[in-house]
Amino acid sequence: MIGIADIEAAAERIAGHVVRTPTAASPGLSALLGVPVTAKLELLQRTGSFKARGAAAKLLSLGEAERAAGVVAVSGGNHGIALAAMARALEVKATVVMPRSAPARSVELVESSGATVQLTDGMESAFALMTRLRQEGLTPVHPFDDPVVIAGQGTVGLEFAADAGDLTDVLVSIGGGGLIAGVAAALRALRPGVRVWGVETEGAQAMSEALAAGGPVPVALSSIVSTLSAPAVSQLTYEHVSELVTEVLVVPDREAVLGSLALADHAKVWAEPAAGCLLPAARRVLERVGEGARLGLVVCGGNVTTGDMIAWTERFGLR
Repeated sequence: MIGIADIEAAAERIAGHVVRTPTAASPGLSALLGVPVTAKLELLQRTGSFKARGAAAKLLSLGEAERAAGVVAVSGGNHGIALAAMARALEVKATVVMPRSAPARSVELVESSGATVQLTDGMESAFALMTRLRQEGLTPVHPFDDPVVIAGQGTVGLEFAADAGDLTDVLVSIGGGGLIAGVAAALRALRPGVRVWGVETEGAQAMSEALAAGGPVPVALSSIVSTLSAPAVSQLTYEHVSELVTEVLVVPDREAVLGSLALADHAKVWAEPAAGCLLPAARRVLERVGEGARLGLVVCGGNVTTGDMIAWTERFGLR
C-alpha cells in the first residue's frame, strides 16, 4: 500500500515540474447541489490533467540506463499527453501506444511534443503492444499499475487536504484507479474522517467489476470516455480502492456529458466527461449521506474540444 511518506517524497521530487493547482470553493456548484462544494482544479495542471504528476514522478525516478533506453506508455489520451510533454522537458525519448478511438486532438498533442505514436485497434491490443516494446528494452511508464505513479497522483490529495476547508466527502473519477488510489491514501492519512467515492462511466467499469469479482477482471469497453477506459484495473489499485474507498458509483455517458455542460455553466470550467461524471454521482452521494455534507470534487482534466462536446450533445439529444 502507498503511504503518506511515499506521497510526500513524490511531492518533493516533482516540485518545480508541475503546478500546484487551485483549490477553490465553487458558489455555482454549491447553489446547484445545495451543499458547500470545493473543487480541486486539476484541469489547470500542465498538459490539462493530473497525469503530469505521475509522469513526472516516474521519469524523475528513473536511472540513467532506463532513461537512455527510452520510455513507453499506453494511453487513451491524458497519460500519453503528459508523458510526452514531461519526457520532452527531461530529454527522454518516448513512445506512446494509443487506441484508434483516442481523441484526434490527444494524438496530435502527443506527436507535437516529439513522442512517437503507435495506434492499435483497442486498449487491450495497446497494452499487449506495450508489453512487447518493454521486452524489446523500452522502459514502461504504466498509467496506473506503478507505485511511483500512484504516489505522484496522490499529491493531488496531499494538496487538497492542505488547501480545502472542512470536507465530509470527496469524489474522484476512476479509469485504471491510479488517481483515486493515491488521493485516497493521502486523505486517509491526513483527513481520516473524509469519505472517498469513486466514479466510473457505463462501459468503462473496470473497478466496480473488480470489486464485484473480488479482484481485477477484464471488461468490455464501450464508453465514449476514452480517458477512463482501462481494460482492467491492477491488483495494486484494486487493493487501495477496496480498502480505502467508500463505494464506486457508475453513471451513464449521457449524464457525464451533462455534467461537463453543468461544470461550464455553473463552475465556469471547461472539463472533460471524465470529470463531468462527478456531478451526477455527487447527487447520489448526497441522497445517501443526508444533510451536513461538504463535498470535494477532483476535476481531473479538461482535454476535450468544442467539436467533441458538440458531437456528444447532439448524440445524446442535449441541445
